[in-house]
Amino acid sequence: MSAPHTDVEQVEAANTAFYEALERGDFEELSSFWLAPADLGVDEEYHDPADVGVVSCVHPGWPVLTGRGEVLRSYALIMANTDYIQFFLTDVHVSVTGDTALVTCTENILSGGPAPEGGEELGPLVGQLVVATNVFRRTPEGWKMWSHHASPVLAENDEDEDGEAPS
Repeated sequence: MSAPHTDVEQVEAANTAFYEALERGDFEELSSFWLAPADLGVDEEYHDPADVGVVSCVHPGWPVLTGRGEVLRSYALIMANTDYIQFFLTDVHVSVTGDTALVTCTENILSGGPAPEGGEELGPLVGQLVVATNVFRRTPEGWKMWSHHASPVLAENDEDEDGEAPS
């Protein structure tokens, strides 16, 4: 077993690499970061993968996605419909207990969609603030994502409860 500080560093590196793969739109690499039944020593031919180590994902505003196939399809959709995305991770906190690790962070996201009417440039860039919890599990091949849950941070506005600006 590795030293606790090394585990934290390895988990933080896996977490960062996951976001970098998403930024590059590298679906194969992104897929490799998600826990698979084989990572748990489960032979999918003889066991239902839904019974062991089910992965889950909640994107902001989406319902809970369960199962590796459903989760990876969601990332394929996101990548197909996002021309540009960049994550600036802040407030990253990693804790490791045994073979499970928990990462909480703030995703400061900058993204752009397709250009309007087939233009040459990206569509307008949009910023979003999201808090995320990523759960990792140790495997023989390193730390793999078990669950990702992201929730938008609601922006404060200058209006009071009556809808009027303060005086």
